[in-house]
Amino acid sequence: SVTLIVNLLFHQYGSFIDDLRLYVRGGTGGMGYPRLGGEGGRGGDVWFVAREKITLKSIRERYPQKRFVAGTGANSSVKALKGEKGKDCEVHVPLGISVLCDDGKQIGELNAVGERFLAARGGLGGSLATNFVPCKGQRRVVRLDLKLIADVGLVGFPNAGKSSLLSKISHAKPEIANYPFTTIQPQLGKIMYTDYKQISVADLPGLIEGAHANKGMGHKFLKHVERTRQLLLVVDISGFQLSLKTQFRTAFETILLLTKELELYKEELLTKPALLAINKMDLSCAKDNLNELTKQLQNPQDFLHLIQKEMIPANTLEFKDIIPVSTYTGEGIEELKARIRKSIDEEAEQENEEYRKEKLLLLQASE
Repeated sequence: SVTLIVNLLFHQYGSFIDDLRLYVRGGTGGMGYPRLGGEGGRGGDVWFVAREKITLKSIRERYPQKRFVAGTGANSSVKALKGEKGKDCEVHVPLGISVLCDDGKQIGELNAVGERFLAARGGLGGSLATNFVPCKGQRRVVRLDLKLIADVGLVGFPNAGKSSLLSKISHAKPEIANYPFTTIQPQLGKIMYTDYKQISVADLPGLIEGAHANKGMGHKFLKHVERTRQLLLVVDISGFQLSLKTQFRTAFETILLLTKELELYKEELLTKPALLAINKMDLSCAKDNLNELTKQLQNPQDFLHLIQKEMIPANTLEFKDIIPVSTYTGEGIEELKARIRKSIDEEAEQENEEYRKEKLLLLQASE
């Protein structure tokens, strides 16, 4: 039953961690030397450093206490009036991490290999200014919040065929099963092109109606969408029904519902460039359904009266391209890869153009 699947899913999903709370403390400074005016060394700092092949789960397993404390500064002495700085503590973290205070406010993020974030500063050593008494290091509880980084995020309801599509277009081997809620954690793949260009694609686990209100695993999954450059909606041409207790949705309704879930979670998501892959074109009813869907997408306003008001999004997603595919026969897969490439290249060109304009304006202003 669906309930059993959901329970199993929650149990399995527990092994994938996308946020972690840590205690960090900078080192205490060293003692000053009043008689000779000597200064104690500053306490060490705690740094987060972005590294590949690190997961939040591996941090938790390696440091079950989740406490990171930097070294104490050396005391001032006759031999060394200026004490040595305490040893820094470096914590290796995954790429795509937001660092949040305990109150939820974002204080930093790490997106590229080698990027560093100062999590807790060491205390000053004892000196004339502090009456030769050392200061304690900064201490706080921070949260590491993981959001995927990919060029393209696959968005769709369970069973739309996203996992199959990811395995067809990229070098990824996601688990694929024939029931809703198959993907229990985000899967990443890379599309390789003949000129060696690579585009990363993330299969974002199945949304369900009400995800924006955190139903199912709503927020855990929706937040991953934020860190993808573009969206690729994947829709089953024959429609979708989560279980016998839920309503059947046509492909058109599915697109509106997905848009609504994204919009209710965060409106800015609808400003991302989007493509639409219409899957399962090998089914017997597919051609007729596609003709119907094409009409509906060309003039959505004419068909909104057929749908409950609460399903209708305030803004519609503008698709740069609509590509019919079948992961079963391979129809449209090469075309889809080409369209993804075109969309990513156009976006990069636009960003470059905007950057050039900004530079030009700055130059003109300085002259």
